Amino acid sequence: MPATYTESYWTSHDGLRLYSRVYEGPAGAASVLCLHGLTRNSRDFEDLAPHLQHHYRVIVPDLRGRGLSARDPNPQNYQPAIYIQDIVALLDTLSAAQVTVIGTSLGGLLAMMLGVGHRSRIAGIVLNDIGPEADPAGIERIKGYAGRLPPPKDWSDAIAQTKSMFGDAWPNLTAERWSTITRRGFREDASGALSVDADPKIGEMLRAAPAATANLWPFWTALRGIPMLAIRGERSDILSAATFARMKAENLDLEQLEVAQRGHVPLLDEPECIAAIDALLARVC
Repeated sequence: MPATYTESYWTSHDGLRLYSRVYEGPAGAASVLCLHGLTRNSRDFEDLAPHLQHHYRVIVPDLRGRGLSARDPNPQNYQPAIYIQDIVALLDTLSAAQVTVIGTSLGGLLAMMLGVGHRSRIAGIVLNDIGPEADPAGIERIKGYAGRLPPPKDWSDAIAQTKSMFGDAWPNLTAERWSTITRRGFREDASGALSVDADPKIGEMLRAAPAATANLWPFWTALRGIPMLAIRGERSDILSAATFARMKAENLDLEQLEVAQRGHVPLLDEPECIAAIDALLARVC
């Protein structure tokens, strides 16, 4: 079956036009929801979604302010509680009664929130380099670049910017892979000008948040009983080894995978990631 998707739009509770890709699977297939990171978009799942499509219906939205979803005139709405409202409205629009969520970074935080607040709709969860506690060093690194990058002069400059952000996380990528990842994170307008494909105000809201990181360990306890896989990049500066170990200690049923030569975040095209995700989905669905 060739990798194909339909483009779906839905309207948020406050009137924004939001965008999602839907990779239709076999008739009657279970649904998988893929949620991207802070300033990323649905294109980050262009490798994983077609693979999963062979067996599942794969729903991959752009969160508000990213990709083809509308920018919010009120940046105060760039917050998890609002994203959850948007996601639930999307699932209702697509008649997706229950999903397994694959969440990268911010997307993983949203997956945990969905598991607590909308448990009956969540069949399973995959957390990509995120947990109930984030390392402050990584948060400060992200605050340093989110929404602050100058417009690149050309695609070579955009690749250089991407390497400056993620070079430590992905030390062994080919030039071709860097180009592909860069094109997923930037958008070219009709005049040929390039910009990060996310509202710069998202970064402003992150920097305006309190310095202390949120404590989601009570959420973690509440998630027991939901089949879960946690993936960590061995070089991660967001999900520490200590937090990763505590996640297992407090949920003995948790499946875990640590990915070599990856920081924040694994790309989910790594063979071991694909195998672990396939195994969880086979067990859940």
